[in-house]
Amino acid sequence: MRCSVMLLTVTALGLAGCTALPNSGPLSEAVESQASVKVTSASKAKTAGIDYALVDLNKTLLAYVGDTVTPSFASGFGTGRGGAPNLPLGVGDVVQVTVFESQSGGLFIPADAGSRSGNFVSLPNYTIGRDGMISVPYAGRIRANGRTVEQVQREIEEKLANRAIEPQAIITKINSRSAQVAVLGDVNEPTKIELTEAGDRILDVVSQAGGLSVPGEETYITLQRGSRTGKVYYEDLVKNPRENIFVAPGDTIVVKRERRTYLAFGASGLNGRFNFEESSLTLGEALGQAGGLLDQRADPQQVLLYRTVSRDLLVKLGVDTSRFKGQTVPVIFRANLRDPAMFFAVQKFPMQDKDILYVTNSKSVELTKFLDILNNVTSTASGVSNDALDTRNAIRDL
Repeated sequence: MRCSVMLLTVTALGLAGCTALPNSGPLSEAVESQASVKVTSASKAKTAGIDYALVDLNKTLLAYVGDTVTPSFASGFGTGRGGAPNLPLGVGDVVQVTVFESQSGGLFIPADAGSRSGNFVSLPNYTIGRDGMISVPYAGRIRANGRTVEQVQREIEEKLANRAIEPQAIITKINSRSAQVAVLGDVNEPTKIELTEAGDRILDVVSQAGGLSVPGEETYITLQRGSRTGKVYYEDLVKNPRENIFVAPGDTIVVKRERRTYLAFGASGLNGRFNFEESSLTLGEALGQAGGLLDQRADPQQVLLYRTVSRDLLVKLGVDTSRFKGQTVPVIFRANLRDPAMFFAVQKFPMQDKDILYVTNSKSVELTKFLDILNNVTSTASGVSNDALDTRNAIRDL
């Protein structure tokens, strides 16, 4: 009698729900019912009160997903199409001033100089001090910091005009310490590099620092300019000339290897952490790298990707984001691989670092688990009856 009651209790629990059965993650029904916002093919957005959004992967989403995936130097620091930045004189620069006169007998060229190759005199090298000034004989102290070479030359000529014979000044940069960039991190020769008037781009200065010392597909280039910071994948920098912008004096470039990984759980062929191994990994490639979907377990309609995205992306998709605080929103992207066209979509959907990929079990698997438990219970009940009969027969034999 007790066994029958136990069997009925287990059956009732099984019919009421399968939440107590072994599982490697949340059920598809739980994911959908607990989403505060749903953007699905069948219905418009609805609210449910939990802080994440469920978004079906479709053509509309693919048109916007690139906005949240690719970091850019061009958007934060300007494109590389313009000219090279000006390199004015600055504190620490070492310059040489040369003054020409039209004939001897002037301020700098004595009358008895006779025939010579040129009527000029080169003054000793001068380092621009912290006050930003240089000192030129008979012209006095002249501000150089922040001014172009041409501007300083013109002021020297004006101040010497009443003393020298048709003076012309030429300023030569001996050492431009104010126009340097630092290249640090995973390069072969970390160093400070002096910029040239021709203009130097990010890849130029990385090359002058000896190039990368780590694989390019796992490398970020970080540009620090004043209070602004930007980070771009090295391979994207190489492939997209627009991102290879001019560097400016005072920039710091940090080359760093960062392994980009994603996690795969559930009914995929392999579970665990996987490296990207390339800069442009797609959802389809990530599924393949994780062993695909298990035929006997997976629900192809419920391939889920967990990610935190910007609020702007959901706004572009027409999603109500009023329930979310902050500029980012937890989102579960759902792909239905029973749709033949979805295989094209997953090959266009880019993965991001620290994404979580989860493949749910099919409902038939949950039913099979329940039937296995039911079978074990009935087998146990039958075994108890047989054991009781064997014991009674043994007592009789005594």
